[in-house]
Amino acid sequence: MNKPRAALIAGLLLTPLIAAGNGKTAPGIPPDADHATQALVDSPRHGEWAGVKIPNSETTLKTWVSYLERADNAPVVIVIHEIFGMTDWIRSVADELAAEGFIAVAPDLLSGLGPDGGGTESFKGDAVREAIRKISDDELAARLNAVRDHALSLPSAARASACMGFCWGGTSTFTYATRQPALDAAIVYYGTAPGEEALSNIDCPVLGLYGGDDNRVTSTVKPTAEAMDKLDKAYTHHVFEGAGHGFLRQQTGRDGANAKAAQSAWEATVKFLREHLEERK
Repeated sequence: MNKPRAALIAGLLLTPLIAAGNGKTAPGIPPDADHATQALVDSPRHGEWAGVKIPNSETTLKTWVSYLERADNAPVVIVIHEIFGMTDWIRSVADELAAEGFIAVAPDLLSGLGPDGGGTESFKGDAVREAIRKISDDELAARLNAVRDHALSLPSAARASACMGFCWGGTSTFTYATRQPALDAAIVYYGTAPGEEALSNIDCPVLGLYGGDDNRVTSTVKPTAEAMDKLDKAYTHHVFEGAGHGFLRQQTGRDGANAKAAQSAWEATVKFLREHLEERK
């Protein structure tokens, strides 16, 4: 599972297919933030809100579920939102994952933590960021486990599952991979890793996708890779030259570098998920 499996995608040909700075999202990848709402309106796929009960809690997680169209059961991908909380953009990422053949579930991890027991929508301004930073690793794992269990119980779901996230959600994905040994894959978009002791608990292959001009995060990639190698864990990472933080959400930024990174990273994402989930069905 470890180094040999990671090597399978280390040599990916990442071909950018998006025109620099043209303000449009290339077909076959999630839209940028500006086009997410319309993309959801135009999507031919079925998406719906589900209430996921957390065991031993009165909280119900508001969770977006995007279904694909295929004849057989599909693997599950959990999508963890950014520090902004639940947004149409995260839902559009889930929708694009459904287009690629997966059941995608995107929980509002602030459900029940807002004013009057609300979620993301109940916060004003930067209060949403402050609230997200207060979610403990134990609470995060409990909420994501509830979402994973719910998704795997769906009649159309296969037994394979992965987790992926962006920014805070990328860091949370790394953390969750240390807490959930049954994950089959984890994908980290511009998120940082926990310490070596926690990394030793990871049982699934991890794909990391980073912006070359996002030094706050990308400077941690080398030590993370060294730690994962020392632990004999599968960690494949790509750093996209000139791209900044949040390049998949902000595809028109940085003179086309974000657009190129978004296209290449999404190709790597889909390849990685198919590699590690379809074989587990």
